[in-house]
Amino acid sequence: MPTRRHILASLAALSFVGARPAFAGVVDLDWKDLVPEGDTGKLLEQLRGIGVVEHGQLTTGFEQEEAKAVTEAFNGQTVRLPGFVVPLDFGADGVKDFILAPFVGACIHVPPPPANQLVLVSAKKPYALTDLYEPVEVIGEFGTAATATGLAEVGYTLTGAKVRKYKG
Repeated sequence: MPTRRHILASLAALSFVGARPAFAGVVDLDWKDLVPEGDTGKLLEQLRGIGVVEHGQLTTGFEQEEAKAVTEAFNGQTVRLPGFVVPLDFGADGVKDFILAPFVGACIHVPPPPANQLVLVSAKKPYALTDLYEPVEVIGEFGTAATATGLAEVGYTLTGAKVRKYKG
């Protein structure tokens, strides 16, 4: 199991995604881009302070924070967003439907981030997930869609997505 230092290093790497050149027609997003201006919800930097906890250690104070709003600025565009996989459906070939979260353990070991910090991904083909602690990047068509899953309320979708290991 990765150490806390390994997890924090992975998270730090994700924050530099905006500095990479974009592929033609692909918009590189950072998690802060998904929080509309004026939303007073917690941003990734604040959520990182919660830390990873074991099941059964959560209290009612760790409910999913309500998102004030979502952004529609990227609807219909092909975007790239790094994050961590929270599987919803896992088959022999891998995971095809999952929640993309800004930090490891979201929705599983810690309270889910607000809906405007979660993306429901529908991949073109299953991704052979080997480690929940390993960051991925997802490229797909962005949309705004309020969705309730068994784990969290989700504010966005990426459809027809390609999933690969995050390469920094």
